[in-house]
Amino acid sequence: MSVTDEFLNDIEGHLLLAATREEGRTAAARFSAPLHWLTDAQRGEVERRFEAEYLALARVSWRHTAERAGRLRDEYEATYRDLRRRLLAGWLLTCALAFGVLVVCLV
Repeated sequence: MSVTDEFLNDIEGHLLLAATREEGRTAAARFSAPLHWLTDAQRGEVERRFEAEYLALARVSWRHTAERAGRLRDEYEATYRDLRRRLLAGWLLTCALAFGVLVVCLV
Protein backbone atom coordinates (compact mmCIF):
# COMPACT_ATOMS: atom_id res chain seq x y z
CA MET A 1 0.00 0.00 0.00
CA SER A 2 1.45 3.33 -1.01
CA VAL A 3 1.73 6.41 1.18
CA THR A 4 -1.04 8.05 -0.85
CA ASP A 5 -3.36 5.09 -0.27
CA GLU A 6 -2.64 5.16 3.46
CA PHE A 7 -3.26 8.92 3.54
CA LEU A 8 -6.57 8.51 1.69
CA ASN A 9 -7.59 5.68 4.03
CA ASP A 10 -6.83 7.91 7.03
CA ILE A 11 -8.91 10.74 5.57
CA GLU A 12 -11.75 8.35 4.82
CA GLY A 13 -11.59 7.03 8.38
CA HIS A 14 -11.72 10.53 9.86
CA LEU A 15 -14.65 11.48 7.63
CA LEU A 16 -16.51 8.29 8.58
CA LEU A 17 -15.89 8.96 12.26
CA ALA A 18 -17.06 12.59 11.95
CA ALA A 19 -20.21 11.52 10.09
CA THR A 20 -20.95 8.86 12.71
CA ARG A 21 -20.48 11.36 15.53
CA GLU A 22 -22.91 13.72 13.82
CA GLU A 23 -25.41 10.87 13.38
CA GLY A 24 -24.98 10.09 17.08
CA ARG A 25 -25.63 13.70 18.05
CA THR A 26 -28.72 13.83 15.86
CA ALA A 27 -30.03 10.53 17.26
CA ALA A 28 -29.32 11.72 20.81
CA ALA A 29 -31.24 14.95 20.22
CA ARG A 30 -34.20 12.99 18.79
CA PHE A 31 -34.08 10.61 21.75
CA SER A 32 -34.03 13.35 24.39
CA ALA A 33 -36.53 15.68 22.66
CA PRO A 34 -39.69 14.10 24.16
CA LEU A 35 -38.14 13.99 27.65
CA HIS A 36 -39.46 17.42 28.64
CA TRP A 37 -38.95 16.93 32.37
CA LEU A 38 -35.16 16.87 32.02
CA THR A 39 -33.19 19.96 32.93
CA ASP A 40 -30.78 21.32 30.33
CA ALA A 41 -27.84 19.78 32.22
CA GLN A 42 -29.60 16.40 32.42
CA ARG A 43 -30.54 16.57 28.76
CA GLY A 44 -26.94 17.37 27.86
CA GLU A 45 -25.70 14.42 29.92
CA VAL A 46 -28.24 12.03 28.35
CA GLU A 47 -27.28 13.23 24.88
CA ARG A 48 -23.56 12.92 25.64
CA ARG A 49 -23.96 9.36 26.92
CA PHE A 50 -26.24 8.41 24.03
CA GLU A 51 -23.71 9.76 21.53
CA ALA A 52 -20.86 7.89 23.23
CA GLU A 53 -22.84 4.63 23.19
CA TYR A 54 -23.82 5.20 19.55
CA LEU A 55 -20.16 5.65 18.61
CA ALA A 56 -19.10 2.59 20.62
CA LEU A 57 -21.73 0.45 18.88
CA ALA A 58 -20.64 1.79 15.49
CA ARG A 59 -17.01 0.87 16.25
CA VAL A 60 -18.02 -2.66 17.25
CA SER A 61 -20.03 -2.93 14.04
CA TRP A 62 -17.06 -1.69 11.97
CA ARG A 63 -14.75 -4.17 13.69
CA HIS A 64 -17.12 -7.06 12.96
CA THR A 65 -17.45 -5.92 9.36
CA ALA A 66 -13.67 -5.71 8.95
CA GLU A 67 -13.18 -9.15 10.49
CA ARG A 68 -15.84 -10.65 8.22
CA ALA A 69 -14.29 -8.96 5.20
CA GLY A 70 -10.93 -10.49 6.16
CA ARG A 71 -12.46 -13.96 6.47
CA LEU A 72 -14.23 -13.57 3.12
CA ARG A 73 -11.02 -12.37 1.49
CA ASP A 74 -9.20 -15.44 2.83
CA GLU A 75 -11.97 -17.73 1.55
CA TYR A 76 -11.98 -16.12 -1.91
CA GLU A 77 -8.19 -16.25 -2.13
CA ALA A 78 -8.21 -19.96 -1.23
CA THR A 79 -10.92 -20.62 -3.82
CA TYR A 80 -8.98 -18.64 -6.43
CA ARG A 81 -5.77 -20.57 -5.70
CA ASP A 82 -7.67 -23.87 -5.98
CA LEU A 83 -9.25 -22.81 -9.27
CA ARG A 84 -5.88 -21.71 -10.60
CA ARG A 85 -4.34 -25.07 -9.67
CA ARG A 86 -7.19 -26.94 -11.35
CA LEU A 87 -6.96 -24.83 -14.50
CA LEU A 88 -3.20 -25.37 -14.67
CA ALA A 89 -3.66 -29.13 -14.21
CA GLY A 90 -6.30 -29.15 -16.96
CA TRP A 91 -4.09 -27.16 -19.29
CA LEU A 92 -1.11 -29.47 -18.65
CA LEU A 93 -3.30 -32.53 -19.23
CA THR A 94 -4.61 -31.04 -22.48
CA CYS A 95 -1.06 -30.29 -23.64
CA ALA A 96 0.07 -33.82 -22.74
CA LEU A 97 -2.87 -35.32 -24.63
CA ALA A 98 -2.24 -33.09 -27.64
CA PHE A 99 1.43 -34.05 -27.60
CA GLY A 100 0.50 -37.72 -27.35
CA VAL A 101 -1.89 -37.43 -30.28
CA LEU A 102 0.80 -35.64 -32.28
CA VAL A 103 3.36 -38.36 -31.51
CA VAL A 104 0.89 -41.10 -32.49
CA CYS A 105 0.01 -39.31 -35.75
CA LEU A 106 3.67 -38.83 -36.66
CA VAL A 107 4.58 -42.47 -36.00
